[in-house]
Amino acid sequence: MRRMSLVTCSVLVAATLGFAPAAAWAAPSGGGGGGATPPQTSTSPKKLKCKKGQVSRLMTVNGVKKRKCAKPTAGLLPDGELFQQGNALALEGEYDWALDVLELVADQNQPDVLNMQGYSHRKAGRLDVAIGFYRKALALNPDFVRAREYLGEGYAAAGRIDLAQAELGEIAARCGTGCEEYKALAKAIVAATN
Repeated sequence: MRRMSLVTCSVLVAATLGFAPAAAWAAPSGGGGGGATPPQTSTSPKKLKCKKGQVSRLMTVNGVKKRKCAKPTAGLLPDGELFQQGNALALEGEYDWALDVLELVADQNQPDVLNMQGYSHRKAGRLDVAIGFYRKALALNPDFVRAREYLGEGYAAAGRIDLAQAELGEIAARCGTGCEEYKALAKAIVAATN
C-alpha cells in the first residue's frame, strides 16, 4: 500500500470537505484577479445535497467536524466561505441561488464578489444588470482580467462585437494574448460572429 505524506492527506481532506483558508481567498492574486479565486473543488451546497436556498456549514458534532446544511443568514459563515459556495453554485448553473449566497458577503465591494454577481446575472439572461456589476468590479480593480473576459463574453453574446473586442484589447494589454482570459474571450467572439 502506497503511503501519502501528512501534507498530501491534509490537502485531500481539505479539498473533499471544501476547505480553503479565508486568507487564500482574500489575498491579491497574480494575473490581475480581484483576489485569489477559490479552488473550484470547494463543496457547494448543491453537491452536499442541501435544499435549494441553503448553504453548507462546517459544524463540530461530538468532536467530529461535519458539513451540515443551514439556511443562509448574515454572519453564519465567513465571507470567504460564502464567496466559495456562491462561486461554485454559479459555475454549476444555479445562478439565483448563487446570488442569494453572494449577497450575504459582508464586504460587497470585493471585485471577486461583484464579478460573480455579474456572471450569475449574465448567465440568467440579465445582461444589463451584469454589466453594472462588472463595471463596479473594474472600477475597483481595472486589471481584473477575469471580469473583463466575462464582460466581453456578455457583449459578444449580445452582438456588440465592437465592445467585446475592446475588452479583448484590454486583456491583451494586461496579460498578453496567451493568458486563459484572452483565449476564452477570443473564442467567444469568434463563436458570436459565426
